[in-house]
Amino acid sequence: MRVDLHNHTILCNHAEGSVDEYVERAIELGIDEYGFSDHAPMNYDPKYRMDISQKHQYEKLILDAKEKYKDKIKVLLAYEVDYIDGFILDEVVNAKVDYLIGSVHFLKNKSDMWGFDNPEFIGVYKSKDIDTIWIEYFDAIKAMAKTNLFDIVGHFDLIKVFKFLPKKDIRLIAKEALLEIKKSNMVLEINPAGLRKPISETYPSKQLLELALEMQIDITFGSDAHSVEQVGFMYEDALLLAREVGYKRCISFESRDKKVYTFSINRKEKENQIDEKDDDVIPISDSVETKKPNKTGFVLLLGILIGVMIIDLVIMKKNKYKK
Repeated sequence: MRVDLHNHTILCNHAEGSVDEYVERAIELGIDEYGFSDHAPMNYDPKYRMDISQKHQYEKLILDAKEKYKDKIKVLLAYEVDYIDGFILDEVVNAKVDYLIGSVHFLKNKSDMWGFDNPEFIGVYKSKDIDTIWIEYFDAIKAMAKTNLFDIVGHFDLIKVFKFLPKKDIRLIAKEALLEIKKSNMVLEINPAGLRKPISETYPSKQLLELALEMQIDITFGSDAHSVEQVGFMYEDALLLAREVGYKRCISFESRDKKVYTFSINRKEKENQIDEKDDDVIPISDSVETKKPNKTGFVLLLGILIGVMIIDLVIMKKNKYKK
């Protein structure tokens, strides 16, 4: 199973291409479930999002595509919602969608907000302590998770976008936010968009993904496409990263309910999975597999070490008698 749940439309005012073009490209790439999660309307930063008057238009566009392509791919309807306290609209969080992505793109700066992933605000990084910025960002992620309004955390460590990295261990800064994400039963997306940014790294980083696995936090995948060319961007790399860390399964959604799938690295693996019974939807409780130590291997290794030690002792005694 191959899912891609974070993608945009021209209604956000900074994307290109039609809904049909995105879906047809996803079909070409062998995506099974493709989600549109455009920037939700709110009374803040209207330049980079749809207006509330376009909400019905957006939902109709996606639902029409869902019907049109139902025999080839499953199209899902969602929103990416900026977590800004006091600006989130009830019409969005109560909408009839498959899932909601919660993201943080803005942080407080004195009496105003600043868009830390927007080059227009890059000067703020030099005016504040970098560790403080990172702590403020993950505090916002933690607060977002506490609301229980969202299903997916968008680009978990987006704050690294321009490669202004903290002096403190990132895992220590992000740990409390991950704990809250676990409590709220949210899912982390593996988002390769960072590979086309100055940081040149997937969101989240491998080390944070490893920490998420330890906490048994589920994952999903999202290309964050803003053009047809970005559909499925570095998708295989995201899958390989997840598999390398230890994940085997991913989450998709339908009407805000979780579905758990075994994800496939490539089309050949996907074809092999079709013949296997366990390719069906997997119980939620089995969604994350943590790495368990191989007891048999450990015992065998211990036996070998003891054997080597005994041989060494025998040799030492023989040498002693020879002297």
